[in-house]
Amino acid sequence: MIIKEVNGKYPEIGNDCFVAENATIVGEVMMGDHCSVWFNAVIRGDVNYIRMGDKVNVQDGAIIHATYQRSPTHIGNNVSVGHNAIVHGCTVHDNVLIGMGSIVMDDCVVESNSIIAAGAVVTQGTHVESGSIYAGVPARKIKDVSPELIEGEIDRIANNYVKYASWFSK
Repeated sequence: MIIKEVNGKYPEIGNDCFVAENATIVGEVMMGDHCSVWFNAVIRGDVNYIRMGDKVNVQDGAIIHATYQRSPTHIGNNVSVGHNAIVHGCTVHDNVLIGMGSIVMDDCVVESNSIIAAGAVVTQGTHVESGSIYAGVPARKIKDVSPELIEGEIDRIANNYVKYASWFSK
């Protein structure tokens, strides 16, 4: 793993976190507890800061970055960032699933209990309302998130990644 200081800023990693051997975390990154950063994932807090809450999983190949002097990245609690997703200079609230291969661009706000579908492109400045599913290119609201999806997808995936991380720390 690469955990590296940039311009005097060193990543702060919370308690009981898993960081894969080939993951990269650099610069001003603050990560909560029970997080996981998987193989080939990059969290690059070099040009602006990145704040992540508790129980965030950044899956294989995902990238979290920000925009210099303009757009930091804020990620809440219980968030899954799917394989090869890009989260850039935006705010993601609690209980969100960012699907595989999706892109969330600068100055977006993704409110709680929402799902960004696999492959979606959430264009700059989009506001995703709480409890929404956004899909497509550009991403648009396709429906509301049901209570079954919150429990069966958002919570299930976040909880599973805490379990998977425990397999690697034995």
